[in-house]
Amino acid sequence: MTSPVAIVTGASRGIGAHLAEALEVDGYAVERGSRSTAEVTDREAVEAWVADIVERHGRVDLLVNNAGVIDAEIPLVDSDPDEWWQTVETNVRGPYLMTRAVLPHLARGTGRIVNLNSGAAYRNVDAATAYNLSKGALARLTSQLGLGEERTALVFDLAPGVVRTDMTLAMTMHRGRTEWTSPAEVSDLLLAIAHGDLDAWSGRMVRAGTDTVESLRARAAAGLSETDRTLGLRPWGQDDPLG
Repeated sequence: MTSPVAIVTGASRGIGAHLAEALEVDGYAVERGSRSTAEVTDREAVEAWVADIVERHGRVDLLVNNAGVIDAEIPLVDSDPDEWWQTVETNVRGPYLMTRAVLPHLARGTGRIVNLNSGAAYRNVDAATAYNLSKGALARLTSQLGLGEERTALVFDLAPGVVRTDMTLAMTMHRGRTEWTSPAEVSDLLLAIAHGDLDAWSGRMVRAGTDTVESLRARAAAGLSETDRTLGLRPWGQDDPLG
């Protein structure tokens, strides 16, 4: 049998590098993406890269959309429009192009897609608004593809918590932080997803540092509603006509 094949974008450093290493130790043939490999916002580069991977391996078993950036932690009125839009393009267009290119080659029934997301998707803060918005959009993409009886694929949002990386160390909100999520906590959840142990959570968010494989299994066994751990409209009550 050949090794399962994983693609990890943004794998040259930070969380992406940790996840790629964990997958390799687990026996995956890992294709590591970076800006020098294929810029995730460049359609032609993405399609050529994925085509080359498929030609060499014949299939893809796991796609990890990790590549991402954050805009300046300032109010929207002070933001730079070019930086703002580049953030959205990297964090939304990138996973979209990668997912679109990989889906036709994803191992049938066993292939999975993991989007690295963030609690920022659910946070109402007028700072780094492009990042917050883009992560909310990514959460909707995950649920659109991964939820329901007619789902397209097994797709998951994996929030890594706050791992000590160059990006988090540079963020104002994390100055003085002494408690960090360990890379192992993130890779444990990723490997559980890759192995099919958390398929009940397709279309939803799981968070390293808070969730464990055991706690997620137990919650799934107790039952999940259509809206659990998803981003959507909250009705004001039973008499809300939009409920």
